[in-house]
Amino acid sequence: MLDPRSEIYPTIEYRPIQPSDLEALEKIHLALFPIRYEREFFLNVVSGNGIVSWGAVDTSRSDDRRDEIIGFVTTRMIAAKDSEIEDLFRYNSSRKDLTLLYILTLGVVDRYRNLGIASSLVREVVKYAASISNCRGVYLHVISYNQPAISFYKKMLFKLVRRLPMFYYIRGQHYDSYLFVYYVNGGRSPCSPLEIVTSFVVDFRAFVKMLVAKFWNKEDHCNPRWARCQESNILLATQSNKRMISGDNTRCHV
Repeated sequence: MLDPRSEIYPTIEYRPIQPSDLEALEKIHLALFPIRYEREFFLNVVSGNGIVSWGAVDTSRSDDRRDEIIGFVTTRMIAAKDSEIEDLFRYNSSRKDLTLLYILTLGVVDRYRNLGIASSLVREVVKYAASISNCRGVYLHVISYNQPAISFYKKMLFKLVRRLPMFYYIRGQHYDSYLFVYYVNGGRSPCSPLEIVTSFVVDFRAFVKMLVAKFWNKEDHCNPRWARCQESNILLATQSNKRMISGDNTRCHV
Protein backbone atom coordinates (compact mmCIF):
# COMPACT_ATOMS: atom_id res chain seq x y z
CA MET A 1 0.00 0.00 0.00
CA LEU A 2 1.29 3.46 -0.85
CA ASP A 3 1.99 5.65 2.17
CA PRO A 4 -0.67 8.42 2.15
CA ARG A 5 1.76 10.63 4.10
CA SER A 6 4.29 10.51 1.31
CA GLU A 7 4.68 13.61 -0.84
CA ILE A 8 4.92 11.41 -3.93
CA TYR A 9 1.50 10.46 -5.25
CA PRO A 10 0.77 8.48 -8.39
CA THR A 11 -0.97 10.13 -11.31
CA ILE A 12 -4.24 8.24 -11.72
CA GLU A 13 -6.33 8.49 -14.87
CA TYR A 14 -9.66 6.85 -15.65
CA ARG A 15 -10.81 5.29 -18.90
CA PRO A 16 -13.17 2.60 -20.20
CA ILE A 17 -11.95 -0.97 -19.81
CA GLN A 18 -10.85 -2.35 -23.18
CA PRO A 19 -9.98 -5.74 -24.71
CA SER A 20 -6.28 -5.32 -23.90
CA ASP A 21 -7.24 -5.26 -20.19
CA LEU A 22 -8.60 -8.81 -20.19
CA GLU A 23 -5.60 -10.50 -18.58
CA ALA A 24 -5.06 -7.80 -15.95
CA LEU A 25 -8.78 -7.69 -15.12
CA GLU A 26 -8.88 -11.43 -14.52
CA LYS A 27 -5.70 -11.27 -12.46
CA ILE A 28 -7.05 -8.52 -10.18
CA HIS A 29 -10.34 -10.30 -9.62
CA LEU A 30 -8.45 -13.48 -8.77
CA ALA A 31 -6.25 -11.59 -6.30
CA LEU A 32 -9.12 -9.75 -4.62
CA PHE A 33 -11.67 -12.55 -4.51
CA PRO A 34 -11.31 -16.21 -3.56
CA ILE A 35 -14.25 -17.06 -5.83
CA ARG A 36 -13.55 -17.37 -9.55
CA TYR A 37 -15.66 -15.42 -12.00
CA GLU A 38 -16.72 -17.13 -15.19
CA ARG A 39 -14.70 -16.32 -18.29
CA GLU A 40 -17.85 -15.05 -19.97
CA PHE A 41 -18.10 -12.26 -17.40
CA PHE A 42 -14.67 -10.86 -18.27
CA LEU A 43 -15.27 -11.17 -22.00
CA ASN A 44 -18.50 -9.21 -21.63
CA VAL A 45 -16.71 -6.53 -19.62
CA VAL A 46 -13.83 -5.92 -22.02
CA SER A 47 -16.09 -6.06 -25.09
CA GLY A 48 -18.77 -3.83 -23.55
CA ASN A 49 -21.38 -6.49 -24.16
CA GLY A 50 -24.16 -5.24 -21.89
CA ILE A 51 -21.64 -3.92 -19.35
CA VAL A 52 -20.32 -0.38 -18.93
CA SER A 53 -17.01 -0.18 -17.07
CA TRP A 54 -14.19 2.12 -16.03
CA GLY A 55 -10.59 1.34 -15.21
CA ALA A 56 -8.03 3.28 -13.22
CA VAL A 57 -4.42 3.40 -14.46
CA ASP A 58 -1.25 4.83 -12.95
CA THR A 59 0.26 6.93 -15.74
CA SER A 60 3.17 8.05 -13.55
CA ARG A 61 4.80 4.62 -13.65
CA SER A 62 8.18 4.57 -15.33
CA ASP A 63 7.91 1.02 -16.62
CA ASP A 64 5.87 -0.34 -19.51
CA ARG A 65 2.82 -0.97 -17.28
CA ARG A 66 1.63 2.64 -17.09
CA ASP A 67 -1.58 1.70 -18.93
CA GLU A 68 -2.29 -1.41 -16.86
CA ILE A 69 -5.47 -1.12 -14.78
CA ILE A 70 -5.04 -0.98 -11.01
CA GLY A 71 -8.72 -0.45 -10.18
CA PHE A 72 -12.08 -0.98 -11.82
CA VAL A 73 -15.83 -0.67 -11.58
CA THR A 74 -18.29 -2.57 -13.77
CA THR A 75 -21.98 -1.75 -14.20
CA ARG A 76 -25.04 -2.89 -16.09
CA MET A 77 -28.10 -0.90 -17.14
CA ILE A 78 -31.35 -2.45 -15.95
CA ALA A 79 -34.97 -1.54 -16.61
CA ALA A 80 -36.41 -0.05 -13.42
CA LYS A 81 -39.42 -2.38 -13.69
CA ASP A 82 -37.08 -5.38 -13.47
CA SER A 83 -35.27 -4.21 -10.33
CA GLU A 84 -35.96 -4.78 -6.65
CA ILE A 85 -36.77 -1.09 -6.22
CA GLU A 86 -39.29 -0.74 -9.04
CA ASP A 87 -41.94 0.30 -6.50
CA LEU A 88 -39.93 3.41 -5.61
CA PHE A 89 -40.70 4.80 -9.06
CA ARG A 90 -44.42 4.04 -9.25
CA TYR A 91 -45.21 7.68 -8.60
CA ASN A 92 -44.29 8.15 -12.27
CA SER A 93 -46.01 5.08 -13.65
CA SER A 94 -46.54 6.75 -17.02
CA ARG A 95 -42.83 6.27 -17.70
CA LYS A 96 -42.30 2.68 -18.76
CA ASP A 97 -38.75 3.28 -20.00
CA LEU A 98 -37.11 4.23 -16.71
CA THR A 99 -33.73 2.60 -16.09
CA LEU A 100 -31.24 2.11 -13.27
CA LEU A 101 -27.49 1.52 -13.34
CA TYR A 102 -26.49 -1.49 -11.26
CA ILE A 103 -22.94 -1.73 -9.87
CA LEU A 104 -21.55 -5.21 -10.53
CA THR A 105 -17.96 -5.08 -9.26
CA LEU A 106 -15.70 -2.51 -7.65
CA GLY A 107 -12.11 -3.03 -6.60
CA VAL A 108 -8.65 -1.50 -6.22
CA VAL A 109 -5.40 -3.43 -5.90
CA ASP A 110 -3.84 -3.43 -2.45
CA ARG A 111 -0.95 -0.99 -2.95
CA TYR A 112 -3.24 1.71 -4.41
CA ARG A 113 -5.90 1.74 -1.71
CA ASN A 114 -6.76 4.76 0.46
CA LEU A 115 -5.94 7.16 -2.36
CA GLY A 116 -9.55 7.94 -3.31
CA ILE A 117 -9.51 5.74 -6.40
CA ALA A 118 -12.67 3.81 -5.52
CA SER A 119 -14.47 7.07 -4.77
CA SER A 120 -13.43 8.48 -8.14
CA LEU A 121 -14.63 5.36 -9.92
CA VAL A 122 -18.03 5.59 -8.25
CA ARG A 123 -18.25 9.27 -9.21
CA GLU A 124 -17.66 8.25 -12.84
CA VAL A 125 -20.58 5.84 -12.52
CA VAL A 126 -22.86 8.50 -11.04
CA LYS A 127 -21.85 11.03 -13.71
CA TYR A 128 -22.59 8.51 -16.46
CA ALA A 129 -25.98 7.62 -14.97
CA ALA A 130 -26.91 11.31 -14.70
CA SER A 131 -26.08 11.80 -18.39
CA ILE A 132 -28.83 9.34 -19.39
CA SER A 133 -32.15 11.18 -19.28
CA ASN A 134 -34.34 8.18 -18.40
CA CYS A 135 -31.98 6.81 -15.74
CA ARG A 136 -33.19 7.43 -12.20
CA GLY A 137 -30.41 6.06 -10.06
CA VAL A 138 -27.36 3.91 -9.35
CA TYR A 139 -27.99 0.98 -7.03
CA LEU A 140 -26.27 -2.04 -5.50
CA HIS A 141 -26.50 -4.67 -2.77
CA VAL A 142 -24.34 -4.98 0.33
CA ILE A 143 -24.39 -8.01 2.60
CA SER A 144 -25.58 -6.89 6.03
CA TYR A 145 -22.33 -7.50 7.92
CA ASN A 146 -20.01 -5.84 5.38
CA GLN A 147 -19.47 -2.74 7.48
CA PRO A 148 -16.56 -1.29 5.44
CA ALA A 149 -18.70 -1.32 2.28
CA ILE A 150 -21.71 0.09 4.12
CA SER A 151 -19.61 2.95 5.48
CA PHE A 152 -18.08 3.59 2.06
CA TYR A 153 -21.39 3.95 0.25
CA LYS A 154 -22.86 6.11 3.00
CA LYS A 155 -19.81 8.36 2.65
CA MET A 156 -20.53 8.51 -1.09
CA LEU A 157 -24.08 9.72 -0.19
CA PHE A 158 -25.88 6.59 -1.32
CA LYS A 159 -29.20 6.13 0.49
CA LEU A 160 -30.10 2.92 2.28
CA VAL A 161 -33.62 2.25 1.00
CA ARG A 162 -34.39 -1.18 2.39
CA ARG A 163 -33.19 -4.37 3.98
CA LEU A 164 -33.87 -7.62 2.11
CA PRO A 165 -34.24 -10.55 4.53
CA MET A 166 -32.29 -13.76 3.75
CA PHE A 167 -31.15 -12.33 0.41
CA TYR A 168 -27.84 -14.18 0.29
CA TYR A 169 -27.21 -17.88 0.71
CA ILE A 170 -23.59 -18.58 1.70
CA ARG A 171 -22.31 -21.99 2.70
CA GLY A 172 -25.66 -23.16 3.94
CA GLN A 173 -26.57 -19.98 5.79
CA HIS A 174 -28.83 -17.06 4.87
CA TYR A 175 -27.80 -13.42 5.23
CA ASP A 176 -29.71 -10.19 4.80
CA SER A 177 -28.82 -7.57 2.22
CA TYR A 178 -28.88 -3.78 2.33
CA LEU A 179 -29.94 -2.06 -0.85
CA PHE A 180 -28.30 1.30 -1.55
CA VAL A 181 -29.37 3.87 -4.16
CA TYR A 182 -27.92 7.11 -5.45
CA TYR A 183 -30.75 8.97 -7.17
CA VAL A 184 -30.20 11.00 -10.35
CA ASN A 185 -32.44 12.94 -12.75
CA GLY A 186 -35.26 13.45 -10.27
CA GLY A 187 -35.38 9.96 -8.82
CA ARG A 188 -36.41 9.82 -5.17
CA SER A 189 -37.48 7.56 -2.33
CA PRO A 190 -41.17 7.37 -1.34
CA CYS A 191 -42.02 10.22 1.03
CA SER A 192 -45.80 10.35 1.35
CA PRO A 193 -47.55 8.07 3.89
CA LEU A 194 -49.21 6.15 1.04
CA GLU A 195 -45.89 5.59 -0.73
CA ILE A 196 -44.23 4.44 2.48
CA VAL A 197 -47.05 1.97 3.19
CA THR A 198 -46.88 0.72 -0.39
CA SER A 199 -43.14 0.19 -0.09
CA PHE A 200 -43.63 -1.74 3.17
CA VAL A 201 -46.29 -3.96 1.61
CA VAL A 202 -44.03 -4.75 -1.33
CA ASP A 203 -41.16 -5.66 1.02
CA PHE A 204 -43.44 -7.85 3.14
CA ARG A 205 -44.84 -9.68 0.12
CA ALA A 206 -41.30 -10.33 -1.14
CA PHE A 207 -40.36 -11.68 2.28
CA VAL A 208 -43.37 -14.04 2.36
CA LYS A 209 -42.57 -15.30 -1.14
CA MET A 210 -39.00 -16.00 -0.07
CA LEU A 211 -40.20 -17.95 2.98
CA VAL A 212 -42.57 -20.01 0.84
CA ALA A 213 -39.81 -20.76 -1.65
CA LYS A 214 -37.50 -21.81 1.16
CA PHE A 215 -40.21 -24.06 2.64
CA TRP A 216 -40.58 -25.91 -0.64
CA ASN A 217 -36.79 -26.16 -0.89
CA LYS A 218 -36.66 -25.10 -4.52
CA GLU A 219 -34.52 -21.99 -4.70
CA ASP A 220 -31.76 -23.29 -2.45
CA HIS A 221 -30.58 -25.60 -5.22
CA CYS A 222 -30.47 -23.11 -8.08
CA ASN A 223 -27.18 -21.64 -9.28
CA PRO A 224 -27.79 -18.45 -11.30
CA ARG A 225 -25.28 -17.24 -13.89
CA TRP A 226 -22.24 -15.50 -12.40
CA ALA A 227 -23.52 -16.34 -8.91
CA ARG A 228 -20.10 -17.61 -7.91
CA CYS A 229 -18.86 -14.01 -7.83
CA GLN A 230 -17.63 -12.59 -4.54
CA GLU A 231 -19.87 -10.27 -2.55
CA SER A 232 -17.00 -8.19 -1.22
CA ASN A 233 -17.43 -5.94 -4.25
CA ILE A 234 -21.09 -5.35 -3.54
CA LEU A 235 -22.46 -7.08 -6.55
CA LEU A 236 -23.56 -10.10 -8.33
CA ALA A 237 -24.42 -10.16 -11.98
CA THR A 238 -27.71 -11.94 -11.50
CA GLN A 239 -30.99 -10.16 -10.76
CA SER A 240 -32.83 -12.94 -8.94
CA ASN A 241 -34.50 -12.45 -5.55
CA LYS A 242 -31.74 -14.34 -3.76
CA ARG A 243 -27.99 -14.47 -4.21
CA MET A 244 -26.17 -17.77 -3.94
CA ILE A 245 -22.50 -17.36 -2.99
CA SER A 246 -20.07 -20.17 -2.30
CA GLY A 247 -17.60 -18.06 -0.30
CA ASP A 248 -17.94 -15.62 2.55
CA ASN A 249 -14.93 -13.28 2.42
CA THR A 250 -16.79 -10.00 2.44
CA ARG A 251 -14.12 -7.37 2.80
CA CYS A 252 -14.64 -4.19 0.85
CA HIS A 253 -11.79 -3.92 -1.64
CA VAL A 254 -11.81 -0.16 -1.99
